[in-house]
Amino acid sequence: MVAKGPLCINVGFIVGLPVGESRNFEIEIAHILLESDLTLDNLGGSVQITRTAQGLLVHALLRATTPSQCVRCLNDFTLPLEVDFTELYAFTRDAMSESGLLLPEDMQLDLSSLVREYMFLAMPIQPLCAPTCKGLCPICGADQNEAPCSHPEEEIDPRLAALKAWLQQQGLE
Repeated sequence: MVAKGPLCINVGFIVGLPVGESRNFEIEIAHILLESDLTLDNLGGSVQITRTAQGLLVHALLRATTPSQCVRCLNDFTLPLEVDFTELYAFTRDAMSESGLLLPEDMQLDLSSLVREYMFLAMPIQPLCAPTCKGLCPICGADQNEAPCSHPEEEIDPRLAALKAWLQQQGLE
């Protein structure tokens, strides 16, 4: 039987192997769209599938990049991602783990949903183009990574002057 998609693996032959036997599969995909909300480029790595008494244990170590936008400067950049996960595809409902994965009858493991889920979990909540990104100027909106602003600083509310002085003294501003 032919695999359905680029992340679909025919595991029928592994089911017949003795317990403890495993097979490695190399993944190299230049570009893939998972569902409609995750684009991955240069997806690569390995998937090891091991026959156990309960089912097939899938261990994946994958890396990819995805388009993203920096939360400080709003520039587009390429975000590197790396995931390492292990899941069990059970032979029977009684042997299922918390993830609830059951080996399909056609013996085709489609890893797309797992890869999508783990890649989303690997994404930072606030992606940065660089740890040293200076962001946008709060006064004029210019990208402070390109050049410092030349306008005078905004006047501070006199009620907050003491707080500003304390922050500067602490090195927090």
